[in-house]
Amino acid sequence: MSIEVYRDAWGVPHLRATDPEELAFAQGRVTARDRAWQLEVERHRAQGTTAAFLGAAELGWDTFVRQARLADTARRCLERLETSDAPTAAWVRAYVDGVNDGLADGASRAPEFAETGLAPGRWEPWTPLAVWLSTHILFAGFPTKLWREQVARRLGDEWTQLFATDGPGTAGSNGWVVSGERTASGAALVAGDPHRFIEAPGVYQQIRLACPAYDVVGLAVPGIPGLAHFGHTGSVAWAITNAMADYQDLYRERLRRLPDGGVEALGPEGWAPAAAHTETIEVAGAEPVVIEVVETDRGPVIIDGDGGPQAPGTGGDLSDSDASDSDTGSSDAGVWEAVSLRYPPRVTGELGFGVLPALLRARTVGDVDAAVDGWVEPVNVLQAADTRGGLLHRVAGHVPVRDRANSLRLVPAWDRTHAWAPEPAPLPRAEVRGHAVMANARGLAAPLGVEFAPTHRAARIGELLDASADWTPESTTAVHTDTDNPSAARLLTAVERAADGLSPAASAVRERLLGWDRRMDAESADAGLYAAVRGAVVRRLAGHEAFAALREPAPYPELFRPWLALGPRVAFALETLLTSGPVPAGDVDRIVREALDEVGAGEPPAAWGVTHRLAPWQALPDADDAQWPGLAGDHDCVLSTSSVPGWTDRSARASAARYVWDLGDRERSGWIVPFGASGVPGDPHHRDQLPLWLRGELAPVTTDWQNLTKEQG
Repeated sequence: MSIEVYRDAWGVPHLRATDPEELAFAQGRVTARDRAWQLEVERHRAQGTTAAFLGAAELGWDTFVRQARLADTARRCLERLETSDAPTAAWVRAYVDGVNDGLADGASRAPEFAETGLAPGRWEPWTPLAVWLSTHILFAGFPTKLWREQVARRLGDEWTQLFATDGPGTAGSNGWVVSGERTASGAALVAGDPHRFIEAPGVYQQIRLACPAYDVVGLAVPGIPGLAHFGHTGSVAWAITNAMADYQDLYRERLRRLPDGGVEALGPEGWAPAAAHTETIEVAGAEPVVIEVVETDRGPVIIDGDGGPQAPGTGGDLSDSDASDSDTGSSDAGVWEAVSLRYPPRVTGELGFGVLPALLRARTVGDVDAAVDGWVEPVNVLQAADTRGGLLHRVAGHVPVRDRANSLRLVPAWDRTHAWAPEPAPLPRAEVRGHAVMANARGLAAPLGVEFAPTHRAARIGELLDASADWTPESTTAVHTDTDNPSAARLLTAVERAADGLSPAASAVRERLLGWDRRMDAESADAGLYAAVRGAVVRRLAGHEAFAALREPAPYPELFRPWLALGPRVAFALETLLTSGPVPAGDVDRIVREALDEVGAGEPPAAWGVTHRLAPWQALPDADDAQWPGLAGDHDCVLSTSSVPGWTDRSARASAARYVWDLGDRERSGWIVPFGASGVPGDPHHRDQLPLWLRGELAPVTTDWQNLTKEQG
């Protein structure tokens, strides 16, 4: 092999090889050496085997992954890929060979293996596809349909859209493209930042992939070959955000047990056999758990009632969504309710991996456009620009055509009205005039979804971009780090109304808030004061008698709790609930006054960054929680750092990376991740980018090989 590995000043790997397959091998190997623990955790998560070394806390996830048939779907998709696109299948295999070649070396440097007693396993050719599925299976937020079901049945159909907002269980992003007529260089810029749950090590890996066929820098997903989301080939650059499309359905199933132990499901044509088998989940420190895996003609059953062996917390009474005999025409004894999940890769056997090598070969926005025609999951809004002045703004992915009710709630499996059409929905696109913004708001992808992010981030980015016609990579920092909080306006209006009957201390709180500049800066005491009042309002609203029925636990697995908990739902729908909903206006005004009194009577709240601290997910939590820094920003700021107002100011979701791709000079591009290039504790590049990330700065993209350090061995 002729693989060469170089590193820049931040430890970012720059790889050179003679052909794409050898380069894929190199990418797999260097990722295994840098991120062995992360890769193995992701492999186990994709297979539903994490409880075997992380314990019973992971049992809910392992159960879901197995019942949703993610690993089996990955196998199917690889088989389809090998038939339809053998070169891409070979490219994926080369990446897997590289991972397997580097895992032992990487694991020897990662202390987590010894701590858990885990030995590095073997990646299969389908493992990257399974990792992709497990990483994105919750992106479309299908559990929101479970929430709407609860709201409709417990509060009333008219309130199902009351909480429609980009909530804590959703992955979003900012992104924008600026045409050359609005930049200082005359060449386009592509910039943004994906908002995801922050994990340590990070969910994105800076990397460069170079061979005679292409030379690309970008942000890779560890465990996946190529650069799916963000890349710059030198002549064209692309980036994505979550389109907030709805492309997964939940079906109410009626199941019955046969005398031989088999299972049947009621479909449009009557009772039909369902595939069923049991699997055993090993649990560290506890007895193994046996679960039943059932799949109907709609899809795998992910929520079962009482029809078979269940893991703790995965079954339960589904009476809130029980179908009556009049729904099904059946009065069979021994029939039980369940919920199945239908998602495109399981139906079509396609995951869109053929797009990945095509993106690396792209030279123009036309090439990118043609490549992403094959994209499947997740559904994204994509932007691209090239050195010829080409610009692209479109949706990419597979969205099934079906009845509108499928997008809103659970639908009956026995009603043929809810079947999918043979062909997916057409995908919107738009012309770029000066600049275009993508920030998960209702817009380009509106025909494909139900719930979108509030318009605040998109509108604010557009406002900032309109303020200049001389944008540079350096000046985009002002956009990335903007802390203006437009969503505060409605609560501040309610605070302004609350002038009467306040204590002197509460009046002082009110006056400070009305003079606040609305910026969620980490050092701002007024931002901390606003957060304290907001939290008090949220808690009181959630405790109002109008929502009493929604405080009862939903009969669904604990895994879906982020979508089903009333508190977070109220927190992220606060703007709506202050002016509409079942809580009377007089009660809203009273709640705001009580919140001002509560905050005024207590100790003065600390500056925002004292309580709004980073809380990254780690497979093995670090005992030193005090190490995590305070953050600026808030959920609806461009600098989006989400917490759950009323319950915690800690931020688990923020910018998983930031980037600026310069089409005039790639070396003027910049990128940053929250921690570093290495996943190995103690490595110099384990967390060396954190200070820059906190300040909103970007590390330079270095492409001159002479300015890189060649790795020996």
